[in-house]
Amino acid sequence: MAPALRRITAIVPLHLEVLAGRNGLDRPVRWVAVSELEDPTPFLEGGELVLTTGMRLSAGDAEPYVSRLVARGVAGLGFGVGLSHDAVPPAFAEAAEAAGLPLVEVPRDTPFIAIGKAVSDLLAGEQYEEISRAFAAQGRLTRAALQREGPVAVVDRLAREIGGWALLLDPAGALRHAAGTTGRRGVAGDWARETARSLEPEIARLRSAPSLASLALSTPDEHVVVQPLGRRGFFAVGSPRPFSPIAYTIVNAAGSLLTLALEQGREQRSAAAQVRSAVLRLLLAGEVRAAVETLAALGMRLPEEPVTVLACDTPDPEALTEALTGAVPGAASGPRGAFTGVGTFTAPWEGLLVVLAPDAGADELVALAAQHGRVGVSAPGVEIARSEGRVDGRMESREPSAAGAAGSVTRSASRPNLDTGPDRGYEHDLDRAVDQARRALVSASPVARFSELAGRGLLSLLDPAAAASFAAAILAPLREYGSRADLVESLRAYLASNGHWDAAAQRLGVHRHTLRYRMKRVSELLGRDLDDPAVRAELWIAVCL
Repeated sequence: MAPALRRITAIVPLHLEVLAGRNGLDRPVRWVAVSELEDPTPFLEGGELVLTTGMRLSAGDAEPYVSRLVARGVAGLGFGVGLSHDAVPPAFAEAAEAAGLPLVEVPRDTPFIAIGKAVSDLLAGEQYEEISRAFAAQGRLTRAALQREGPVAVVDRLAREIGGWALLLDPAGALRHAAGTTGRRGVAGDWARETARSLEPEIARLRSAPSLASLALSTPDEHVVVQPLGRRGFFAVGSPRPFSPIAYTIVNAAGSLLTLALEQGREQRSAAAQVRSAVLRLLLAGEVRAAVETLAALGMRLPEEPVTVLACDTPDPEALTEALTGAVPGAASGPRGAFTGVGTFTAPWEGLLVVLAPDAGADELVALAAQHGRVGVSAPGVEIARSEGRVDGRMESREPSAAGAAGSVTRSASRPNLDTGPDRGYEHDLDRAVDQARRALVSASPVARFSELAGRGLLSLLDPAAAASFAAAILAPLREYGSRADLVESLRAYLASNGHWDAAAQRLGVHRHTLRYRMKRVSELLGRDLDDPAVRAELWIAVCL
């Protein structure tokens, strides 16, 4: 920051005397300009301390001369005496006082170059202090990046460094973490999410123009900078004051640290996701004790029972995992909570992200997950521990009927009565809940609950093993077809839209003619008439399983 004129006039060896405009002494002086022209303004940029001996100026020139300097935005006027004028003409003092322009008398013994050197030294000192502050801030940001919370700690530190707020966003622009939002209008979390939504146009611009390193926005009350973090997301910072070059340096340093932290953590997050996927397989196999012991060895645990299962279709499972594991219902928000993962359990599963959410906070977590993609929700009340030991009993009583599975789907003779009897809790087993969530996902836009699906009663009667074999056999020609187009998903959208071309095409994001071509290919590969209601019903069951 440039030194104030008050600081320059206080330098004793210069012997400067303020004659007018004392209220303007706090103006920053960005340079010293010496000129004997009647109108030096074409050669000024604003913020200068103009020095002159008044060689070509008379009392009659005072008002127009001062007016031109004020219009140009100079910081002050230094009038040298002892050469052209023995004293500063009173007309100049009066004009300067009327215009609010600081007027300083420069004695004969003070050379103008001495004032220039003094200002240059002050500017250099200010720049050194700013650079030192920037280095210190970068050090604090680096130490924050080394903490366990990593990116969250960097965002918290950045908000304090700039004296404003900071938001960490995922690749879709959804809020991951917010800092410095205390005192904002309304609830801090709501304000942060609303601010993130307001930045969606800027996020879209950065996403569509990779050459853009950042975007800066300004309003009368706030200044905002938005930057991408490689392919891992975005961050935004806001301050009530304009960002100085040093502030930009601090913001850029934070951006580099955030990008590095997010990229370096990818392998670790991938390994953790594989472990959670293995734990989910144990749970679905009824090996609850082994799953719990595996998580305990990693410092994690399953959520409180009963739970609701979410099947999430999202372009960024990592971002959704971070968002969900940090959203512990009823818990105080904080950087550490974003990484503990005790409120929910997430795991990749067959191209989806499966979430076990405590019933008490399931609605909140469903709403959060919907910001990242489509969500299918199971019936609530799932008791994870009750799944243990039940799988073996069910497998022993099932009839192996892989042959003929493509022709018919039968209910297992061992399936317990879902309405009466001691085994009624079976319908809330974890494997059944995962199936429910996946079936609900088919109709999600962006959220669908299994309990609200019209076909719940029929689908619940199907034997999962036989049904899976049936679905695999009937859809095999589509899965084996060598095309980049996903014919199964296209068929699913077509059937879910009840054969309406425009609605199905819009759901898939393709032209209706493209969808017509795909459905023609599906009909040819399957050897079935898609206009036949019976065929549609059979295919709908297959794609839902």
